[in-house]
Amino acid sequence: MTTTRRNFIAKSVLTTAGVAAGFKSGLLKGASIADDVHPASFAGSAVTDAFKICIFSKHLQWLDYQGMAKALADMGFDGADLTVRPGGHVLPENVEKDLPKAVETLEKQGKKVYMITTSVIDADDPVSEKVLKTASSLGIKHYRTGYLYYNDKKPVKDDVAVFQNKLTKLAALNEKYSISGEYQNHSGNYGQGVYFGAPVWDLAAALEKINSPWLGSQYDVYHATVEGANAWTVGLRLISRFIKSADIKDFSWMPQDVKTRSVTVPLGEGMVDFKTFFTLLKEYKVNVPLSMHFEYPLGGSEDGDRELTMKKEDVLAAMKKDLDTLKKYLNEAGLS
Repeated sequence: MTTTRRNFIAKSVLTTAGVAAGFKSGLLKGASIADDVHPASFAGSAVTDAFKICIFSKHLQWLDYQGMAKALADMGFDGADLTVRPGGHVLPENVEKDLPKAVETLEKQGKKVYMITTSVIDADDPVSEKVLKTASSLGIKHYRTGYLYYNDKKPVKDDVAVFQNKLTKLAALNEKYSISGEYQNHSGNYGQGVYFGAPVWDLAAALEKINSPWLGSQYDVYHATVEGANAWTVGLRLISRFIKSADIKDFSWMPQDVKTRSVTVPLGEGMVDFKTFFTLLKEYKVNVPLSMHFEYPLGGSEDGDRELTMKKEDVLAAMKKDLDTLKKYLNEAGLS
């Protein structure tokens, strides 16, 4: 890392930390978290990150760092949402060695790691702390947290109290390293229980009580639409002031295994109302980086496979098509 880059990172971290300190000490008294001031502005969602488009690197795990960097640059992405989790591009136990390599490789292509996707959810886990410390030292401002699940045998309010306590501790760790932790609202029940955050209101309530600029929402409009159907806009309005990043993908309802399920499809071919979504983001002044996901059949890349079962040119062409569609949506909304 060059001296210039070290100075830049140090200055950025100190500036961000100073703003947060001002927020907590009352220097910004006139703006509470319930006011029009967006909390993301306190925790590193700089204006320069607004609507930067990242590719979720899970879908490029069939490429090494250099191949990934070249592919996303050739397609026209601004950077990466890098997987730093078990089975990811960077393994958590190797983060101190491998994350700097990945960041440097993207920088050589003129691209940036805007965010990372992790399994971090326990503030007392030493490996998780190492992940956050390393990411922050490299100037990465955002990370997606791991998940929490409801227990069908316990009262909902008891689960929520446990989740809130766990997230409060995580917010303190985030503050220590000046990095924003962002919890994704995910639909469904995948064996461990229903996801905390799936209804959106529960996550919004917890974030309001925790009241930290270092903990927020990675809002997923796909999953919000699955769970909220026609009412997802109400949930968006409720959680909008906590959104610090957003996921982009589309779905349709399709018969599958004698049931009707949400199935991911190419962008613009499904149920997600992106026109309304981006119009509302603009209205609510939610200016955050975006992570594009590709979870429809793409030769195994949709599942993060290391080997493809279709031509890589066809995989990249499908991703480029979705990226162009997203750019059109942003342009139409006046956000590009």
